[in-house]
Amino acid sequence: MTTRFTFSVRRGVAASVGTSVGAAALIASVAAVVLAGCGHSIPTRYVTLNATPADAPPAMAPMRPIQLTAVHIPAVLDRLEVVTLASQNRLTIDDSERWGAPLAEMMRRTLAQDLLTRLPAGAFVVPDAPAPPGTRTLVVTVLNATADASGTLTLQAEWTLLAGHADQATLRQQVTLDSAINGQGAPAQAAALSRVLGKLADRIAASVVTH
Repeated sequence: MTTRFTFSVRRGVAASVGTSVGAAALIASVAAVVLAGCGHSIPTRYVTLNATPADAPPAMAPMRPIQLTAVHIPAVLDRLEVVTLASQNRLTIDDSERWGAPLAEMMRRTLAQDLLTRLPAGAFVVPDAPAPPGTRTLVVTVLNATADASGTLTLQAEWTLLAGHADQATLRQQVTLDSAINGQGAPAQAAALSRVLGKLADRIAASVVTH
């Protein structure tokens, strides 16, 4: 009886050890698969916008200063991921390609840099800077700024010039601009949007200088 009991105990211990070893091996295999998957994950790329040079020298005639206070963009674009219009009612959002900062903020900064080189010296007050008395307010509302599957980025926007204590609109204009996307991915899309913002700055500068 003692011998049989000892043999049974040893066999049970061996089975328990074998089960533990098998479980440990399974866990190790799963961990290896997970780590291998992580090792092949697509890295996140961040892109930004850049100012573009003006087509013509800046205007020289003196004018009342203006300040770009806001650039409003649609909610569908107000995200860190870069958005592409795949079809008329379908968007493609790539989590691995993102803007380096909130898109509305980058568009305002880039448009401000563009306007600074297109308006007379001292006529443009950069965003968030203290403005002298009598400074007019410029507000840009973007209706659309998406890239489509054909390789074109289209910008639909309206700008409003406000003046006076009641912020009365003294000028309002709308425009549709586009630019070819030269290349693939978010960097090419960011470059196209930068070019379109430069065109928008050309239009704004031409309108406010004579107003």
